[in-house]
Amino acid sequence: METTIYNQTGKEAGKMKLPATIFGLPWNETLVHQVIVAMMGNARIPWAHTKNRGEVAGTGKKPWKQKGTGRARHGSRRSPIWVGGGIAHGPRNERVYDRKINKKMRAKALFTILSKKFKDGEVVFVDSITLKTPKTKLAKEVLDSLKINKKKNAAFFAFEKKDDGVIKSFRNFNNIELGGLKDLSPLDVLKYKNLVIENPETSLKVLEARIK
Repeated sequence: METTIYNQTGKEAGKMKLPATIFGLPWNETLVHQVIVAMMGNARIPWAHTKNRGEVAGTGKKPWKQKGTGRARHGSRRSPIWVGGGIAHGPRNERVYDRKINKKMRAKALFTILSKKFKDGEVVFVDSITLKTPKTKLAKEVLDSLKINKKKNAAFFAFEKKDDGVIKSFRNFNNIELGGLKDLSPLDVLKYKNLVIENPETSLKVLEARIK
């Protein structure tokens, strides 16, 4: 399995062989779905919270006597059927959405998504991205050279090492995200249309290490 490496001007800079364990896996919808749902649940913060009848303000006195009034019996004004009473079965922020994800499952899901994107032509390998000065104009030239569209969630740039100048140049694009390859997650890859991997000859060794 061979691919082309480009430079930041969009010209071919060489060829390299890709490991089949990362870019040659068959699509596994069940595994990907399980891992993605678990990751989204782990990142979820339950903000919605309602008060039950024991938490709302109000008297605990019985509204009226049990018998003899002709009206329905009631024991508390904090009952859920009263205006201003507690909420029955409402959302509570104590709920835990966390799910366990095995390390190998997470890695396998990532490689499955990478394989699918590679087959669809949505993975671009760039030898290096260096900008003389942190300017958005220079970053736009790189995007144009690599033929990255300007649509929503256009691309995720995965770098081997952090470069403050490159980060500053791309941060004005709300459809571009930058991150380290060692922290690449299945959510990052799925969220964006294209994946740009910088310095692939060294970067892929980082991915291969996640299999062990």
